[in-house]
Amino acid sequence: MLIEQLYTNCLSEAAYFIESEGEVAIIDPLRDIQKYIDMAEEKKAHIKYIFETHFHADFVSGHLDLAHKTGAKIIYGLNAETGFEKYEAKDGEEFSLGRITLKAIHTPGHTLESTCYLLLDENRQAHSLFSGDTLFVGDVGRPDLFSGNLSMEELAGYLYDSLQKLKTLPPEVKVYPAHGPGSSCGKNLGPNTHSSVGEEIKSNYALSPQSKEDFIKAVTSGLSAPPVYFPINAGLNKKGYSSIDSIIAKGMTALPLDEFKKLASEDAIILDTRRATEFTQGFIPNALNIGLEGRFAEWAGALIPFHQKIILVTDVGKEEETIVRMARVGFDQIEGYLAGGYQAWTEAGENIDLIIDVEADELKMDMNYDNRLVIIDVRKELEYDNGHVQTAVNIPLQTMNDVAVLSNIEDNDNVYIHCAGGYRSVIAASIMKRQGLHNIRNVLGGYDQIKLVPEMHLVAAKEVLN
Repeated sequence: MLIEQLYTNCLSEAAYFIESEGEVAIIDPLRDIQKYIDMAEEKKAHIKYIFETHFHADFVSGHLDLAHKTGAKIIYGLNAETGFEKYEAKDGEEFSLGRITLKAIHTPGHTLESTCYLLLDENRQAHSLFSGDTLFVGDVGRPDLFSGNLSMEELAGYLYDSLQKLKTLPPEVKVYPAHGPGSSCGKNLGPNTHSSVGEEIKSNYALSPQSKEDFIKAVTSGLSAPPVYFPINAGLNKKGYSSIDSIIAKGMTALPLDEFKKLASEDAIILDTRRATEFTQGFIPNALNIGLEGRFAEWAGALIPFHQKIILVTDVGKEEETIVRMARVGFDQIEGYLAGGYQAWTEAGENIDLIIDVEADELKMDMNYDNRLVIIDVRKELEYDNGHVQTAVNIPLQTMNDVAVLSNIEDNDNVYIHCAGGYRSVIAASIMKRQGLHNIRNVLGGYDQIKLVPEMHLVAAKEVLN
């Protein structure tokens, strides 16, 4: 028996490859499926099942393409209405895989069809629980993402009952969730990507002894707004989607400069995926920067409209990686990339734009005498509340596409923008540039560096709470 967790850091997503006696099950596959096929071939095994724990909202699953290429059966839990052929597992139904068994446990709450899969080993002993978004390390799935006609309080009630079922499993059973730290599918996931039933009963607030009413209150309070692309991805996973091969083929069109400029003039979004530190030194005017080095796909999904054409500027050789990572969150409207990248643009003598980078200590000096200085902190509200520059205005990055949130910024304001480390602030600066605000300075190293500057006027977390 082999269990392998395939973890994708930029999405905080875990898929699973399980093999026994030449038969393979894949749980919650990503859209780029070739790695699963390659692993099976390497083991001289065939993929028999594709188990989905629920309709994922934060990424497009690879179930359709994987089933098409391997003949594997797609399995969902109860109440999973789809636009494609699948098998609906009953609560308690078992599926043999070589010498082991996977048992479906219907666990509604995160969504109505949410289902965990319990692995029984060769001796039919409970070994591992593939818990999807029902149970995370230190957290549980939020009940407000894809609930049909039910309120989040009603779904949270279902989740409470589902967790009581999981708490009866032996404490040594390993817990393999669909997500790890940083995922927006829960409130505050723990630092690890696997655990055990016993550990979660000890340390997970959602599994502590409590009434259903108290549980519902705990699980539904403090939820931030989900990313805007979540309903789009959930719908694609439920209804079906285009083959990733066709999306890659279209996106890998090398666009000559004239064709690239024509598409840009027709309102295609120019997406520049180079590193933030390269982008600030020079970029195509009106380009949006989301660097591949960060949580690229999540920010693309949160900030780019799904109805608009996209043209890419990437480091040479990074075109396909960009397309694949965007396809993971449902983008299929990529028209191609600028042949030769940013260098081709500059060599043609085209106009460029840039963003001024400043060190954190320069911000401190300018704060002392510039009465037109405006500091914008683009971190999440919770990060801001945990400590910030005294005069900083908190405008979380995910809200910056709304022109109204920047309406109080004047053309002659000297805007200094920062995040935690420098990745998000450059995305934000490129958005502000697209909205016509150009007097911007990006603080290198973000708040991590700002808080190290002597005599910087900061508000600490305890002061925020008071």
